[in-house]
Amino acid sequence: MSLSLPPPGTDGDIRLIRTSLPLLRESPDDCPRGNALRARPFVRQAPPRSRRTPFEEFALGPVMKALDSIEHDETELESALAQLRRNPKNHAGHVDWADSAIRSYLSARAAHEARRHALGHPATLPVRTQWTAIAWRDSPDSRGATRYERTAWGRRYASADGSERELWLLSVNSVKSDRPAAEIAEAASVMVNGVPSRSTPREVFRPIADHIRPKRVRIIGIGCGSGEHEVLADWDADEADRQFTAHAKPALARVVEDGRLTPGSSCVRCEGLMGCGLPHRTPGILGVPGPRRPRARRSVSATDLRVHSLCPAQFHLTRVLHLKSGTPENLPIRRGRAVDEWLNLLHEEGCCRNAPLPDLLPGLTASELPTALAMLSQHQRACPLDGLPTAERVRVQPRLTAYDPELDVVLIADPDLLYTRAGGWIWHETKTAAKRPWEGRALMETYPQLAFAVLMMSAGVLDGDPRRSLIELEVLYENGSRCEEIDPGDPDTQAEARRIIAALAGPWAVDETYVPRPDDHCKGCDALAHCAVGRAHVETR
Repeated sequence: MSLSLPPPGTDGDIRLIRTSLPLLRESPDDCPRGNALRARPFVRQAPPRSRRTPFEEFALGPVMKALDSIEHDETELESALAQLRRNPKNHAGHVDWADSAIRSYLSARAAHEARRHALGHPATLPVRTQWTAIAWRDSPDSRGATRYERTAWGRRYASADGSERELWLLSVNSVKSDRPAAEIAEAASVMVNGVPSRSTPREVFRPIADHIRPKRVRIIGIGCGSGEHEVLADWDADEADRQFTAHAKPALARVVEDGRLTPGSSCVRCEGLMGCGLPHRTPGILGVPGPRRPRARRSVSATDLRVHSLCPAQFHLTRVLHLKSGTPENLPIRRGRAVDEWLNLLHEEGCCRNAPLPDLLPGLTASELPTALAMLSQHQRACPLDGLPTAERVRVQPRLTAYDPELDVVLIADPDLLYTRAGGWIWHETKTAAKRPWEGRALMETYPQLAFAVLMMSAGVLDGDPRRSLIELEVLYENGSRCEEIDPGDPDTQAEARRIIAALAGPWAVDETYVPRPDDHCKGCDALAHCAVGRAHVETR
């Protein structure tokens, strides 16, 4: 699909193209046209949309703010942390996590410098100004651009004489050692060719000093949650230029010109959503009123609603900020993921009925393996793809997206399996369980994602004949399985699904405090390490 800019429902200047490192990842979950639009920072939704959030929603925001204060303004660590605590935009659990993340970063940075000093290398000092690679022309090119700016977000350091530059790339939990070659090459190129510069919102970057081309650049990856760090690249300037030409330059050309549409969670940040033909519009699908004051666009899934109903603080820390405690996941979660990944791999090739069971499954020990294999065996006996005609379509864990313009909310669902049968779509969910659920509870109450599926299918998110469409639930046990069917076209089923989802979505839609709700779930909560209320509850049990 060709790229036409600015798209309907937007306004602004397309002459500036500004790229950042995340665009170089070319994630399959991102929308290519959305990424191309992100590279045009002066193009905005018209009329403007709200960008208000009750709390900071960028996990590394407080970390960077405190490190700026410590490294550039010589603020004492405890004073910088006190400033974070006083800021009402920072959730208490977020500040607790940021406290440990900042200390981990400073410790890693000091250890890295100490090793360099021991080897006789020059010290590197914090750099306040941005490094921006800038190119411009007098008349618009084929993309309509007259100015290109390439940026690389992170913590910047340089030797006193400018001959060495260093960029630390922060990630929230563990270090990202698998960053694409294009991203690493682009970061190195920006360090080599970037001019010290500053910018204010809605302005271009202005050089504030002459460019001193460094002789050597290093990229360090660090996971702020774990404190682990590693050198991702250590190149001289010429090697950085070669890597840019080989990897980053062709990726940049693809990113800024791609007009394909792939709706998903990236629709939340897209300025062109209001005029886009995708995702499917479903006004009022959640059946709840919105907040009294407009707020920034959000996404929501059935899992989001379930977690929020358990504990709003857990939802904010784990589903919005994506913070993890670092403690090992429990066996049911690891077993469920292992079973799910093996089935996905086999279903990409078709029916798994006759496939030999694996000798091992990632994340499981030898003693944990037999139960998982027994569950896989239960599935193989009744794989839904067994006997499916080759003309039917099969999609493994596809991302389905809908948009409610009334709430300005993007709905996200990831069915385990979708396949067509006789003109209708079958939405298949597979769950693993150690024991059978309480029989007195309604199926959609136990598994809210089924109610979510009913609403999305009945709203027409999938094509096909709705009279032939079904939702299937397969629950795997060690010594058996259970399969249930739900008709998404049945009026009574739809009414029950609306009731269940509205009960979950109502509190979520208006929540602006995300207070902890301590209960039995605290003990296994992934955010427990950063929740004082939860820790106190666990200690008194």
